[in-house]
Amino acid sequence: MNKSLYMAPDVKLGKDVKLAKFINLYGCEIGDETKIGTFVEIQKNAKVGRQCKISSHTFICEGVTIEDHVFIGHGVTFINDSYPRATTPTGELQTGKDWKVEATLVRKGASIGSGATILSNVVIGDNAIVAGNPARVLRLITPEPSAAQ
Repeated sequence: MNKSLYMAPDVKLGKDVKLAKFINLYGCEIGDETKIGTFVEIQKNAKVGRQCKISSHTFICEGVTIEDHVFIGHGVTFINDSYPRATTPTGELQTGKDWKVEATLVRKGASIGSGATILSNVVIGDNAIVAGNPARVLRLITPEPSAAQ
């Protein structure tokens, strides 16, 4: 067992998932043949599809769904709250009851560049390469023509 990996018993791992050292996983789902890099955290109720690559230093929070064949670059951060606050209007520390998780969806085959911050309530399209600040679609991934054509 990898002693530098924290994986809660409620994590659902697919077949042949590859996990690097220093990963924190709890309450999430990871699809078959996905590779998770070093210093990645994936929170409860987050889903990562099949044959994805999640690069090092990435944070995937609750409410994020990543479909199959997605590439996530190094140091990507997902956000699940448009208006984060530490305290309630009456001054108490917020708890989970004081806010609502906002969803983010990364569709099949998308690629997200290193260092990106992905806001909540966003859908990143199929086979899109997204990068920049503010992020924008750089191009769509198209199938390579075969040598026979």
